[in-house]
This record gives sequence, C-alpha cells and structure tokens, in this order.
Amino acid sequence: MKVYGVSVSYYTGKLETYLRYKGIAYDMEPPYAKAKEILPHTGAIQVPMVHRDDGRWMSDSTPIIAHLETEYSDNPIMPEDPVVRFIALLIEDYADEWLWRAAMHYRWSYEHDRALLSRIIVDEAVTHLRLPRFLRLRTIARRQHTSFVLKDGVTVQTRDHVEQGYLNALANMSKMLEQHPFLLGTKPSIADFGLMGPMLRHFGQDPTPQEIMRNRGPKVYAWVARMWNAAGTGGELVEAVPDACADMLKEIAQTHLVQLACNARAYAGGKKKFDMSVQGCQYVDLPVSRYRVYCLERLREEFAGLGAQAQERVKGWLGFPEAEVIWTNEPVAQSDYDVQRQAPFNKAINVYGTGTPE
Repeated sequence: MKVYGVSVSYYTGKLETYLRYKGIAYDMEPPYAKAKEILPHTGAIQVPMVHRDDGRWMSDSTPIIAHLETEYSDNPIMPEDPVVRFIALLIEDYADEWLWRAAMHYRWSYEHDRALLSRIIVDEAVTHLRLPRFLRLRTIARRQHTSFVLKDGVTVQTRDHVEQGYLNALANMSKMLEQHPFLLGTKPSIADFGLMGPMLRHFGQDPTPQEIMRNRGPKVYAWVARMWNAAGTGGELVEAVPDACADMLKEIAQTHLVQLACNARAYAGGKKKFDMSVQGCQYVDLPVSRYRVYCLERLREEFAGLGAQAQERVKGWLGFPEAEVIWTNEPVAQSDYDVQRQAPFNKAINVYGTGTPE
C-alpha cells in the first residue's frame, strides 16, 4: 500500500509504527504535490492517507488501524477485557486530540524547533510550490504558528499549562511503564499506538521536547524506540486496568474530556469559537471542531456497548465529574459525520480547519 504522509507528521508516525509492528509493507509518498488527484478520493488532504492495491483509499489514522486489525488479526492490539479496551481507546483519543496542542506549541513556538521543522517540511513536502525557498520557509513557519498555536489557544496566559500537560503525560506514562514494557502489558495496545503520535514525531524528535523527554521521562524515551522496533513482539495485554493508570485517567478526565464537552456544547449552539477552563487555566476563542464532536460520539458508543458491570467498572476508574460527559446525554450534539460508519473508506472532513502540513 502507499502511505501519503510526511516524515515528521504526528499521525503518519502513529500509523507507520502500527504498520511496522504488523509487518505490513508500505511505500511513503509525499501528499501535497498530488493534492488535486487525491482530494476527490479522500475528501480532505490530511496525512496519513492510504491508497490500497485494489484502488480503495483510507484516511484518518484511528479507523485505518481499526480496519487493518480486521485484516491482520494475528497479535491483536485491542484488549480482550471490555473495560481495558475502553480505557485503551480513551487513552488513544487523549493522545490524538489533547496532546496535539502541546506538540504543536513546542514545534512552532520555539525558534530552534521552528527553524528546523520548517526546513524539513519545505524540502520534503512542499517542493512543488513555485516560490523561492526562503519564502517557503517563512510562509510555512508563519502559517503553522498562526494556525496551530495562536489560533488554538496558546497564549502567554496558557503557555505554562500547555507545557505542564506534556510533563504530566511523561510522568503518567512513566508510572505505567514501571510495571510493563508497554502501557498495558508485555506487547503494544491501541493506547501505545495512539501515544506514538505525539511521542514519536513531535516530543521524541523535535529538539526542545526531546531534551525534556530524555531528562524527565527516560522510560518514555526508551519506550518510543521499543515501539518503533516492536515488530514480531509477542506477549499479553493485561486483563484488568492496572492501578498505575489512575493518574493518567485523572489527567484525561480533567483535560481531554473537558475539551470534548465544551467543544460539543459550542457546536450544538452553532458557535465557531468557545472558551473553556481546564485545571484552573482559562482558554479563550478556541476553534470549534466538528470532528471532536464525532470523537465524543464514538466514546459514548463504546461505553454504551459495554455491559452493565463493565460500565460500572469504567465509572469506578473515571470517578471525576468531568468524565460524566461519556455516559450522559449532555451536551447533546450530533456531528452527522460518518453516520453509516464507513470510515476509513468514507470522505473525511477537515479536522483542524487547515490543509497545511503538520
């Protein structure tokens, strides 16, 4: 299969890690020069996108991986225990949708990181633009910082909280990795692959967060390499949620689930911007995301599909008022996206309001 992605991309790295683990052969192709050819098939140019040998196209890393699990069922990454499975999917969603802000901030707010990544993206992904290289460098740096930092609520007032979110992720992952080589056992689960999005290509490679990871989270730094080299790894996934997950789940409830609830409430009200207070930090004028309404819908569907006892066990782990958004009907918001559940073969929607590279 052909993977249209970028070597420094959040979600491309997540998918590549999975493909390597499963031993699925792929070739990497640059997407943006072929955007006009790809767009009619995928609906949006958001990496990674996959072109199959049979002509089908797939987009969105989470449903891509979920579908490939049905084709490559050996050594499954989904936990058998329904509660562990739900917790693993929740961790993946947090990695995809909450840690994104911190990852983008470190990449595009710090001068050295911004200069390095601008050069990589310009020389790899946007060589087709008919502009002098210095203008492409300036354009990419400015566009990315504006779109994914300033417009996503990273300000003087929120910057410390955004960076603390990264430190909390390192600390919480380190606790989980004290017990097992992977987050939920002796082999990777969907939670591991989700966290490889931010931890591999952003926090683990960009100069500033990489130095922090080496010094503050060496267990995570080693885990990144272990995940990248996990092909053929046998082992088992845990059959019960480990106690070491507690701090991670508290962090998810107080950050990611707050964002999902506030975003859905704003979407239901027809708004394009919303404010939220997270752990005492006030974020203002965040862009409303239809896709994140869909993410909340999927979490609610997963929870609703659990048996009564499993639901009570999940509530026991998520005993925070912010987590109630998973099992209540408020806020009521319908994304009307992928209603027929055809993902990853459906037409995708633009998640972040821009088609620029990461």
